[in-house]
Amino acid sequence: MGSKPWLQPAPAYSPLETFWDTEDDAPGPRCGHTLTAVAPTKSQGPRLILFGGATAIGGGPSSAVPGIRLDGVTNSVHVYDVITKKWTRIVPAGEPPSPRAAHAAAAVGTMVVFQGGIGPSGHSTDDLYVLDLTNDKYKWHRVVVRGEGPGPRYGHVMDLVAQRYLVTVSGNDGKKVLSDAWALDTAQKPYAWQRLNPEGDKPSARMYATASARSDGMFLLCGGRDISGTPLADAYGLLMHRNGEWEWTLAPGVSPSPRYQHAAVFVGARLHVTGGVLRGGRAVDGESAVAVLDTAAGVWLDRHGMVSSSRPNKAQSEDPALELMRRCRHAASSVGVRIYIYGGLRGDVLLDDFLVAENSALQSDTIESTLNVTSPRTNNSSPFDPMSPDSRPESPSSGALSRESMERLAEASAQEAKAVNAVWQAAQAHAQSQAANPDNNLPPSDDSHAPDPADTEGDVRLHPRAVVVAKETVGNLGGLVRQLSLDQFENESRRMIPTQNDLSYPTKKFTRQKSPQGLHKKVISNLLRPRNWKPPVNRRFFLDSYEVGELCYAAEQIFLHEPTVLQLKAPIKVFGDLHGQFGDLMRLFDEYGFPSTAGDITYIDYLFLGDYVDRGQHSLETITLLLALKIQYPENVHLIRGNHEAADINALFGFRLECIERMGENDGIWAWTRFNQVFNHLPLAALIEKKIICMHGGIGRSIHLVEQIEKIERPITMDAGSLILMDLLWSDPTENDSVEGLRPNARGPGLVTFGPDRVTDFCKRNKLQLIIRAHECVMDGFERFAQGQLITLFSATNYCGTANNAGALLVVGRGLVIVPKLIHPLPPPLHSPENSPEHVQDDTWMQELNNQRPPTPTRGRPQPNHDRNSLAYI
Repeated sequence: MGSKPWLQPAPAYSPLETFWDTEDDAPGPRCGHTLTAVAPTKSQGPRLILFGGATAIGGGPSSAVPGIRLDGVTNSVHVYDVITKKWTRIVPAGEPPSPRAAHAAAAVGTMVVFQGGIGPSGHSTDDLYVLDLTNDKYKWHRVVVRGEGPGPRYGHVMDLVAQRYLVTVSGNDGKKVLSDAWALDTAQKPYAWQRLNPEGDKPSARMYATASARSDGMFLLCGGRDISGTPLADAYGLLMHRNGEWEWTLAPGVSPSPRYQHAAVFVGARLHVTGGVLRGGRAVDGESAVAVLDTAAGVWLDRHGMVSSSRPNKAQSEDPALELMRRCRHAASSVGVRIYIYGGLRGDVLLDDFLVAENSALQSDTIESTLNVTSPRTNNSSPFDPMSPDSRPESPSSGALSRESMERLAEASAQEAKAVNAVWQAAQAHAQSQAANPDNNLPPSDDSHAPDPADTEGDVRLHPRAVVVAKETVGNLGGLVRQLSLDQFENESRRMIPTQNDLSYPTKKFTRQKSPQGLHKKVISNLLRPRNWKPPVNRRFFLDSYEVGELCYAAEQIFLHEPTVLQLKAPIKVFGDLHGQFGDLMRLFDEYGFPSTAGDITYIDYLFLGDYVDRGQHSLETITLLLALKIQYPENVHLIRGNHEAADINALFGFRLECIERMGENDGIWAWTRFNQVFNHLPLAALIEKKIICMHGGIGRSIHLVEQIEKIERPITMDAGSLILMDLLWSDPTENDSVEGLRPNARGPGLVTFGPDRVTDFCKRNKLQLIIRAHECVMDGFERFAQGQLITLFSATNYCGTANNAGALLVVGRGLVIVPKLIHPLPPPLHSPENSPEHVQDDTWMQELNNQRPPTPTRGRPQPNHDRNSLAYI
């Protein structure tokens, strides 16, 4: 599917209904109106609500303000059904707002809120008018907000931020141009406006700007006209931090042309700006008639997705598609990947055309010169149906990447070898500096941290039996699930000296975030198939690099607002290393529940302990599904970082190679780089009910207090040389409970193993009862250490095709009883090797890589004499 042109779908007349005025359903010529997309309901698809505006030009005696065309100002409401492509004029019940133009509107679920504007009798009131479309019964509600508010104004902007806050900014109150910002919490009654005083670089006073809220909650203000009438080219982002504080941030670069009375709307992470007016009232023309701010890359792009040029050539400026966009005071909205624009003003001509453009997920943002121009009153339809089964957009896409950006990313990837060396040199330097006395910075032990003997209710304890799926069982429990006593596991307890474990500490409740929207639903639909997932036959990954960028951006925005140490509640499932063995993840989901409303996400959380990529055949599926689940369920799905979530490591152990092999060299390098940018933002540990700490590696020699981890600032790369980070992601327990203190780690120089005495001391200092960590392959999928105060967890079976180990997850119940749940490796297929979830033809590149860089031996097995100075031993 190629890029689609700007089109004019022809609205058709709607059927008669008792409460509809069908005399003239098409909105007709107008400017200064609003166009708002409303969420679909059970019986209705997505709709566009067009309200108000001026239906004639003038500026004479009938105008309330000189220079403002207000003739024929209306309060009519027109609804466009995106699926049927029909306009319908409706007359909702209730008291309608007065006729107005230059007002502001925002969608709140299946309602549209209107505020301000100007009409024949002057400024509209300060009240909010709500058009309620719930149950498809259109009705007006007038909402009186008590106390001080934005006041009557026009030429301002408003949108819904973070699915909760109505934010309005700037405008003109009839006396002056404004620079204030206000927010109304739609979830808090009684309704009250809050005047914001954000930190950061504040935008100057302006009117006739435009603003749109990104799906993750960023409100972007773009352009406008200042006090002197000068058009502006800047853009500002308004964000609310987790602590409730607001902040303005100046977006990088400037628009290709300063402008006002333009329109702008987000599609994914890209703000699409169309039309507008320059100084002297001249319309924006040429290539600048359409500009795109890529908020993920931080650059302005032209209509072809390349970095904008300030000098459009003649051929570009004569493009008829661009000529269509020479307009102002029009309105824009988006549904999926499509942008809808209605009406506006070109010179002294009011427009009644309806334009549709697509931000294609497969091609760059573009406006082709081929147009299908029709009258909005004919019955011709667009050659592309945006809601047909074959072409319905799954999600927004970020569009094309500039050539310059691609070159920068390729250049950055060439530095990976240097980064690897830097990591190990930094680790070795730290190790040498601590070698004389590794405990010289040990915080003093504090016996006051000892638990109160009376506070023993709800102790963490391992259930005496583990749940095991029989080896021959695939995809169906079928009565073949068994519960085995922990004593029956031959390997699991080999490193632990059994003694009484009696630790307990208090619990606490925690706050969580809301979920944004995005491309994630497409990913979940394609990949979350626990019972019947099959690897792609041709190995080609189903997402392109732009979609990968969109997904990474959405997930990154969530991680940015999470603490370095997550605060979680039970019940929760904990998963260890997955290492690209996506088939094993699907088996665990199939046997023991999966994160979906059709599964068990409504009553249990999920925590993954890192090492999502490398070694296995399907790192791309593994990490994209987990990121998509994080976006869909940010309050219930939790990811922390493993040592393989680092560019210098996954460049060597398979992930970079997989990205290139499955996405092509340029796209693969770009996607690999973008994933690693997300990895740098991942949280580093998690506390469950303040009694269990979860991390990837261990506490090493440097970590004595949880606060040390909490103080690590993210994003952080492995070459930052942080000893705490190295210990957290790389250290291991010693050989068994009898080996105490700190010992060298066979993984490499500068790394250590830590004994049971370190575990006991750490738990005592931090009032913890248990450490759950991953990082090492263990034969039974889980293994106890330090008298049960530490559990190693590994979820991938038959690691690297040689270990023949089981995989496990831990279920931490509400009473803090922990139940291990296991799956065994699948037996080799007898007749159809291609049916094995981890087998794909022509996948020898990964087998060869694992042979060249063999994994760390399974815990408890004799370790071969590898070169300790080699990175092959990880």
